[in-house]
Amino acid sequence: MARRQGIEVSRRAARSGGFTLVEAVIVIVITGIVASMAALFIRVPVQSNLATEARADLADAADLALRRMSRELRLAAPRTVTILNGNLAIQFLLSKTGARYVSVNDNPPATLLPLDFVGGSSSFDLIGAPPAGRQAIVPGDYIVFGNLGFAPYDAYQFGKGAANISRVGAINGSRITLQTNYFSGAEPAGQMFQVVTGKVTFVCTPGANGGGTLQRFFNAADLTPGMGALGTGAVLTDKVAGCIFGNTLLPGANNGSLMTLVLSLQHANGEGAQMVRQTQLDNPT
Repeated sequence: MARRQGIEVSRRAARSGGFTLVEAVIVIVITGIVASMAALFIRVPVQSNLATEARADLADAADLALRRMSRELRLAAPRTVTILNGNLAIQFLLSKTGARYVSVNDNPPATLLPLDFVGGSSSFDLIGAPPAGRQAIVPGDYIVFGNLGFAPYDAYQFGKGAANISRVGAINGSRITLQTNYFSGAEPAGQMFQVVTGKVTFVCTPGANGGGTLQRFFNAADLTPGMGALGTGAVLTDKVAGCIFGNTLLPGANNGSLMTLVLSLQHANGEGAQMVRQTQLDNPT
């Protein structure tokens, strides 16, 4: 009798210490329902956070690219900024500094070598200390005087009849020696010149669903205008869905122009961002 009672107690203890299969299934079902309801409330904030991060990344990329473009556009040589390729490309000659020279018409002392536009001398002296650091004049740079954008004062036509641009062959202190002196005609006013490093072209290639790119091309050897001979390219940003570039002359004489840059980027998840930047160019284009 005592043995039978002990077995019965053991059975009741076993039943009270665990779960039946039915109880386990019920718990799983209830847990799934609760998890599903929680996911419904969590999904929207998570998706919103991911979308916000994607838009922020796109905005940062667009801002960085447009800042780079604006900074270099402000360094464009006068009357060299051109909109090409159906408002999807910008081209200009990039200058890095400017300086003044000694003119033969100033009757300078023998210690200073003047620039003679008529005599065609290949060497001349700068006025003051030469630019240093990143603005230092080096062999291969271009010296540009009074660019007007039409022949013969069109720097784009270097070596093709332009009379206002030559290339630096050597520099020793304040004395510049040209590879070839192409200067001719009337001497420009102001006795100033700009130092141009080469031709810059920004090219936007839009792509569906953000599959395009914005690239910067640089050519120091060939200044021929147009979409040919662009030189070495580097990607400024990808995920480009669209671009539009415009340049509007401001009213009044020599008031420059207003460059408008519109860049649209799109993420793979469908999120997009558009940024507009306007840059005033002091030099007429």
